[in-house]
Order: sequence, then structure tokens, then C-alpha cells
Amino acid sequence: MNLSIIVPLLNEANNLPELIAHIVHLDPAPQQVILVDGGSVDGSVTVAKEMLTSTEIAQSVIDWHVIESTVGRAQQMNAGAMLATGDVLLFLHADTELPADAIDNVQQAVAQYDWGRFDVRLDSHNPLLSMVGLMINQRSRLVSIATGDQAIFIKKSVFEQIGGYPDQPLMEDVELCKRLKKISRPACLKSKVITSARRWQQHGTWRTIFLMWHLRFDYWRGVSHSVLKQRYYN
Repeated sequence: MNLSIIVPLLNEANNLPELIAHIVHLDPAPQQVILVDGGSVDGSVTVAKEMLTSTEIAQSVIDWHVIESTVGRAQQMNAGAMLATGDVLLFLHADTELPADAIDNVQQAVAQYDWGRFDVRLDSHNPLLSMVGLMINQRSRLVSIATGDQAIFIKKSVFEQIGGYPDQPLMEDVELCKRLKKISRPACLKSKVITSARRWQQHGTWRTIFLMWHLRFDYWRGVSHSVLKQRYYN
């Protein structure tokens, strides 16, 4: 199996050193990593390119790319997928860390499934946020819908079959999974990715939980993408 990791970036300069170092030390390593910037103003592209010239990274077996695309996570991930040479695509957020055996886990999963995702754990010792992670994982198993924080992976042929990520400003991961569900159920890996709890910490745990559930409910009942986006980012 050849695997391409696609990472959408937007003002992630502070996270890039840890992200790149983590990917370099995955064993086995992915075939390819594509960092796709969507209009960062914090020097993310410069930081990424400078890091990729370091001796350790330059000598790795990974085929690294840094590209730029139009603004929007869905468009960034689709741009990365177009460049990808792997037969499996893994979409990774810049503030999310894969488990050490991630590549082996994905390889075993795609032998039986067309797509899948990992369980998730928030990087916080707050018991409430631990419960949030458990709820995300259980809900995902129940309804076969994953969030981008869960490192969704898909056979490239299937990704192309459904037309890639839908061109919408929010809930692109939910819509992608809804389309994938029509093809097959996902592999729900118990191995955990660790993702940043910064949004919950910055905006308040209960407030963020309520906002996320409210946005999902409104998305389900057809509220426009532009309205959801405004509420999410405000």
C-alpha cells in the first residue's frame, strides 16, 4: 500500500515543527506528505519550506510537497488529492498527531474497507474533555460519520468516485462521510489520534459542545452553509 498524507494549513506556523517531526518519525513512513496552504498570513509556507530543507527531513524516504490553493479546507484537501500518488489518502489536521503505528493500522483496514477513521483523544487532562472524546468516538461508530479531527482515510479510487470533498465552507467532513456511507461502512479504528483541545479551552467547554451540536442539528435541517460558517467562526 502506498499512502499519501494531506494536511490543510491555515496559519499553522507554530504547529508545523511538531507536525513535521512527528510524521518523519512514523514507522513505517508514509510514501508522500502534501502540505496545502490556504492563505496563511503567519508565514506557514515559509516555515514549512525551510523545515523541509533540514538534513533529517531531506534524508527521509518521504516525498514532501508544499503547495498553495484557494481558501477553504475542502478545496485545499482536494488540491492535495490531485497531486497525491498514493492509492490511499489520509487527511490530517495540522494540530492532530497520529499514533505511532498509524500506517500499519490503515494498511490492515483498507484490506477490508474502502475508508475509515481513528478514534480521537483531546490533549487535555480535563475529565469533561475526556468525555467529549469518548462521545465523539461512540457517535461516530453509531452513525458512521467522522470529523476531520479523526484523520479520515480513503482509497483514492473511492475518493475520486464520489467527487472528492464537497465545495462547502463548513461540515465538508460530514458531507463526505454521508456520501461514503452509501458505498460502505467505515473502518472505526480504536487506535487514537491526539488532537488539540485549543478550541474548547479558548471558548469554553460547554459553550463549544453546545455550539457543535447546534451546528450539526442546523446542518441536518438544511440551514445554509454561509450562515453556519458565520456562526462557527464568530
